[in-house]
Amino acid sequence: MAQGPFARGVVAAPHAAAAEAGRQILAEGGNAIEAMIAAAATIAAVYPHMTHVGGDGFWLIHQPSRRVHGIEACGFAGERATLKSYLDKGHYEIPSRGPLAALTVPGAVGGWRLANAMAKASGGTLPRSVMLEPAIRAAREGYRVSRSQASLTVDKLYELKDCPGFAETFLVEGKPPAEGAVMRQPALADSLEHLARSGFQDAYRGDIARELARDLEEIGSPVTRADLQAYYAVERAPLSLAHTLGTLHNMPPPTQGLASLMILGILDQLEALHGPVRPDTVAFVHRIVEATKRAFLVRDRFVTDYDRLDGNPLDHLRTEALRAEAGAIALDRALPWPHRAAPGDTIWMGAADSEGRVVSYIQSIYWEFGSGCVSKSTGFLMQNRGSSFVLDPKALNPLEPGRRPFHTLNPAMAQLADGRVFAYGTMGGEGQPQTQAQIFERHVRHGMPLEEALDAPRWLLGRTWGSSVTSLRFENRFDEDLVRGLGSMGHQTALLDEGWSDTMGHAGGVTLHTDMSLSGAHDPRADGGAAGL
Repeated sequence: MAQGPFARGVVAAPHAAAAEAGRQILAEGGNAIEAMIAAAATIAAVYPHMTHVGGDGFWLIHQPSRRVHGIEACGFAGERATLKSYLDKGHYEIPSRGPLAALTVPGAVGGWRLANAMAKASGGTLPRSVMLEPAIRAAREGYRVSRSQASLTVDKLYELKDCPGFAETFLVEGKPPAEGAVMRQPALADSLEHLARSGFQDAYRGDIARELARDLEEIGSPVTRADLQAYYAVERAPLSLAHTLGTLHNMPPPTQGLASLMILGILDQLEALHGPVRPDTVAFVHRIVEATKRAFLVRDRFVTDYDRLDGNPLDHLRTEALRAEAGAIALDRALPWPHRAAPGDTIWMGAADSEGRVVSYIQSIYWEFGSGCVSKSTGFLMQNRGSSFVLDPKALNPLEPGRRPFHTLNPAMAQLADGRVFAYGTMGGEGQPQTQAQIFERHVRHGMPLEEALDAPRWLLGRTWGSSVTSLRFENRFDEDLVRGLGSMGHQTALLDEGWSDTMGHAGGVTLHTDMSLSGAHDPRADGGAAGL
C-alpha cells in the first residue's frame, strides 16, 4: 500500500519494524541516510533469513545538490580462500552452506560507516546510539517471526541445521519457530551496542573484529582477522543511462546493475524503433523478456570484480550499443533459453527526506540465512556470497583471495525528466533486473500508480531462490491467453499456483516529488510497508 504524501521524510522496507525504525529517526530530526542506517540494522534483527550484519550492501544516495553517490560495501575472499585449499578438500565447487561457504568479509557495516560519514557531511547530527536503538531493542527484547522466516526455516532446515551456531540462534528446542513466535538475538544486541559506543569500524579493527575472527577460525572459515583489518567500503561512481524519461542510475560491477540499466535502455530503443505497446500484453512481456536475455548475455561474459574488469561498462550503455541489442530482438519469436542463472536472497529499502536526499539501499546474505554460520561471540550471521565464485582459474569469476564475488544486488534510482527522483529496487537474485524493469515500465513509462505497479502480477525468467526451474514463470493472475500467446512465440512458460508469490521478489519504491513532498510503497508479497512524517 502506498503511503504519503509526507512533508518531512519516508522509508519503505520489507518489514514493518524496519520502516518504523526509519520513521523514528526522521522524527528525531535525522535525515534519510541516517534513517536508512537505522532500518538496515533493524532489518537484520527482525528479518534474519533475508539479511544480516554478516552480509554485504550497496547504496545509491541522491544529495540535495542532485549529485548521486554510490557506496560499494561488499567484502572480498579471505586470505585462506585459495583454489588449492578447496580442491585439496575434495571440492570441485564451493559449498553453499557451512564454514567453507563463509569465505568473504562481511561488508555491510563498513557501508553503514561510509554512509554515516556522508550523512554527517550533509548535515546529519544523530549519534550512532540513536540510530541503532531500534535494532538493539528488537534483538534484545525480541521480534515476532514472520511468515517467510517460519516457512523458509522449515524448507531449508536440512541444509542449515548442522551449520555452527544456526540451531542455537534460529531454532526453538531444535525445531523451526512458528510464525508469530518471539525470538531474540542477544549476541547481536551486544554487538550493536558496542558499535554504537565504539564506532562501526570496530567490526573490522576492534573488539568485535577480534571476537568474530576467533569464531571464524574456530569453525574453519577462510576469513581471518587480517582480512577484516584490510577491509573498507568504498565510494564508487554509479553507472548512468541517458533515457528518454530521465537519467537512470545503478551500481557498477561486481553488481548486475549494468544488466538492469541495459534492459531499460534496450526497451527504450525498442520503443523508438517499433513504437509503444500497452502494459501486460503479449508484446509488452515479450519485449521485456527478450531485453532481459540480451542484457544477461552481456552480464555473464563481462561482470566481475570492479578492479579486474576487461573494458568499460559504460560502453554497453551507449546509444549505439543498446540500439544494436534492440535490433537483434525478434518481435515474433523468443531467443532460445536458458543459461546459467543465479539464486539469491536480499532486501531492498528506500528512504527520502524533504531536503532532497533520496536513498536506494540493498543488503544481502545471498541465500536464505546465508552460509548458516553464526558467530557465537558477535551474533553475526555470515553470508555465503562467495559460493558464486568458480573453482577454475580460467573462469570470469574464479576464487582468489582478495577478489570480490559477482553480486546480484543492485539498487536503482531515476532522476526523471519531470523533476521527480524515484528510488526503487527488489530482492530476488536473478529476478532483480526483471522486476525493476516491470516496475519502471508500468509506473514511470505508463503512469501506473506505484502501489498498483508493485501489486501487479509479475513474471520471472530463469531460476532464483535456489530453484532449478529455468522457464518463464507467471503468477496465476495473468490471463491464460497471454501465457499461451507467449508460448506460441517459443517461450517455455509455466503458471505458478500463487497469485502473489515470494518467488517474484519483494519490491518497493520511494519518490521525491517536484513540490518536495514524499511518498513510498512496498510490496504486498513482503511483511513491510512505508512509513513517514
